Amino acid sequence: MRKIKVLLAIRPRMLSAVVRHIVERQPDMEVVSEAGDSIELESAIQSTEAEVVIITPVASDREPEICSHLLAKSPQLKIITLSAKGDTALLYESGLPRKRIDEVCEESILSAIRGFMC
Repeated sequence: MRKIKVLLAIRPRMLSAVVRHIVERQPDMEVVSEAGDSIELESAIQSTEAEVVIITPVASDREPEICSHLLAKSPQLKIITLSAKGDTALLYESGLPRKRIDEVCEESILSAIRGFMC
């Protein structure tokens, strides 16, 4: 079975551990790497061929510049931004308007990774 490759760039560490646990329990997903900064993130996307990146943006009140930068380099990528509190999430895909994940929970994050919103 082909697995969806997920790369994590989430802070704080506790939130990262929770998301990692959720993803790793799925038979159709795998966490392929974790990145600590934007330079490491770009390199990890290339080397792991990640399909989905989950990041915590520095400022939650505006679109993270890293999203448009990463999508320009890797248009097939899906990016999920998750606030450091874990209460706000957005989905970014190349050529599409960003989508708000209305109820941030395990099911909605997994649905966004798989490619459909609930």
